[in-house]
Amino acid sequence: MSTPKVSVLITVTGVDQPGVTSALFEALSPHGVELLNVEQVVIRHRLTLGVLVCCPADVADGDELRRDVESAIRRVGLDVSIERSDDVPIIRDPSTHTIFVLGRPITAGAFGAVARAVAGLGVNIDLIRGVSDYPVTGLELRVSVPPGSDAALRTTLNQVSAEERVDVAVEDYTLERRAKRLIVFDVDSTLVQGEVIEMLAARAGAEGKVAAITEAAMRGELDFAQSLEQRVATLAGLPASVIDEVAAQLELMPGARTTLRTLRRLGFHCGVVSGGFRGIIEPLAEELMLDYVAANDLEIVDGKLTGRVLGPIVDRAGKATALRDFAERAGVPMAQTVAVGDGANDIDMLAAAGLGVAFNAKPALREVADASLSHPYLDTVLFLLGVTRGEIEAADAVDGEVRRVEIPPDA
Repeated sequence: MSTPKVSVLITVTGVDQPGVTSALFEALSPHGVELLNVEQVVIRHRLTLGVLVCCPADVADGDELRRDVESAIRRVGLDVSIERSDDVPIIRDPSTHTIFVLGRPITAGAFGAVARAVAGLGVNIDLIRGVSDYPVTGLELRVSVPPGSDAALRTTLNQVSAEERVDVAVEDYTLERRAKRLIVFDVDSTLVQGEVIEMLAARAGAEGKVAAITEAAMRGELDFAQSLEQRVATLAGLPASVIDEVAAQLELMPGARTTLRTLRRLGFHCGVVSGGFRGIIEPLAEELMLDYVAANDLEIVDGKLTGRVLGPIVDRAGKATALRDFAERAGVPMAQTVAVGDGANDIDMLAAAGLGVAFNAKPALREVADASLSHPYLDTVLFLLGVTRGEIEAADAVDGEVRRVEIPPDA
């Protein structure tokens, strides 16, 4: 009669060095054990290595296995514990969700608040890993959420995010999260800093008029199309050369080049959708090698702006339509699209996307977004896509492009 099998958990801890894993498995090899699982983490050169094996009960209960393992690990200067169980576990069920925590910094209090909120809903944390140390600290938690509790988890963590001043995003942990293939960015205050219409208005001496129109729109007195038409009207008579002048003065959001460079390496289709103006945006889109552009066209007659917009206005609904058009042209299902924006005008676009990301956004947009980011670094979007800082910089290093700009402590 065969001896029943049991499981043995071997945990090795100490200063990491080459040869630890080799020494352990050389010690295990003569005992005919079967490997069930291995997990390892190294933080500041401190190793924790967990190895789960199964073997006949008489092997687990005998002295030889324990003696050989302890001797091998002592020779490399580390500590080891060995725990036997009558159970032979199967591979655990996969996590149901992933939680990203991003902050500058993430304090112990903030992370503790996240952990308490998660535990209070009966959610188990299966794995925690660091995804970034620059420009923000980023942690990914893979968790198992009880059926029917995901909405409560999102609501609770949104409250924690606001109270603790860290970004907390919850995503379904499914194959689809790895399958994003098209990403679309708003332009003003998302891909670039500032608002293009304000830069044009400054050249017309119409900053005050444009600001008043914007405030009226924010009060709900004007829709986007009306406010755009009125703001563009203040530009009448400006020479068409201001388009090139403003285009040359656009400043990218910090991290924008890193973001797009990384997305291209991953094979993403990339585009921009803007309520701004094509003549200003297209040169930047060409420089950044974007695949798609949707924006409004300023009418020009005799070398001057007429104060009118040509064709249908790219408004809130138009942005969502543009996203769908880009997806169709790229042959990408909507579930595999990502949209990033900051204003109420982006609501429909983010709602239509497979993943909608609110970037330093107005409250109305944060309410409908799948994830919200409040730090002014566009490359934080990459972490939500499962890309780590280490992976970004390893790819950059191949091309000699690794560069970290010092960030002031209060930034």
